[in-house]
Amino acid sequence: MSTTRSSIEWTEHTWNPVVGCTKVSAGCKHCYAEVMARRLQAMGAPGYENGFRHVTIRPEKLDEPLRRRKPTVYFVNSMSDLFHPQVPDWFIAKVFDVMDEANWHTFQVLTKRPERMATFLANRRVPLHIWLGTSVENKRHGVPRIDHLRGIKAAVRFLSVEPLLEDLGKLNLHDISWVIVGGESGHKARPMRPEWARNVRDQCLKARVRFFFKQWGAHGPDGTKRPKHANGRNLDGRQWDQMPRLARA
Repeated sequence: MSTTRSSIEWTEHTWNPVVGCTKVSAGCKHCYAEVMARRLQAMGAPGYENGFRHVTIRPEKLDEPLRRRKPTVYFVNSMSDLFHPQVPDWFIAKVFDVMDEANWHTFQVLTKRPERMATFLANRRVPLHIWLGTSVENKRHGVPRIDHLRGIKAAVRFLSVEPLLEDLGKLNLHDISWVIVGGESGHKARPMRPEWARNVRDQCLKARVRFFFKQWGAHGPDGTKRPKHANGRNLDGRQWDQMPRLARA
């Protein structure tokens, strides 16, 4: 099977019917997908011939989840954004048709463009096994996205608070099912302060929203820069691995 087993802690496999993206906000500054795409382009990997900033749809990848019979959790477009303006509506519809049909899997659709997601899904039913999320890296760009996501009818709405770049203050977590928090990786990574992560965690606990602490990233809780895995995944002495319940067909 040609889908990729993922090292991302909150998913199992990645599925990329679209590759390539352009920067839209502060969280994109040190995009991991852009770095990975350059490596794949240099290796001659199919789909990356035009580089990362050229958004490329890949119809040949559409049926991958249908060919995988073992139930899995898919992160959709880890190397792009399904709701990028250069992805045509007809292709987004094909991606959703495949997800609808492959209802033995769980699909996690994450976007920095929830306004378009809301418009596209305004008259479309979202099945239980399709989770919808948006990125929330700061107050200016990220927090306003939450209201757009909240307006979409879906069983699971989630926030990817990664990289967490500042204290987000008070959040409205009404109708949000799950929140992921993580620091930034890479040699140019910006540090995440422990009190920023605790603020989000404590609000999740109060609102009974599932909380997942993904990573410290390049900087540990003491602010010291180390290799990513040296900083661990513990927040205040424990791992937080809460997730919504999977809806299996």
